[in-house]
Amino acid sequence: MGKLKIKSGDTVKVIAGDHKGTEGKVLTVFKDKNKAIVEGVNMVKKHMKPSAQNPQGGIVEKEAAIQISNLSLLTSKGETTRVGFRMEGDNKVRFAKKSNEVI
Repeated sequence: MGKLKIKSGDTVKVIAGDHKGTEGKVLTVFKDKNKAIVEGVNMVKKHMKPSAQNPQGGIVEKEAAIQISNLSLLTSKGETTRVGFRMEGDNKVRFAKKSNEVI
């Protein structure tokens, strides 16, 4: 499966699919499924059964997972970039290939 280039907390842009062009922060990454949940992207309506936490039940809107291949990392200037890895001393760091800045 290899190393994922996107981590939770990154700001990403959707580059393909129904939500193309939308930006958001990565909340969680599912490494085994190669998917991520991005804040405000791929919203779905989920029918909730009444429970102790949600006594009313009803329909809740929440984010659904999106394929990582459809996401691209944003640099500090707000442009999309690919991610590379390099060694700086003893540390392995991620860097933006477009601007060469460490993420």
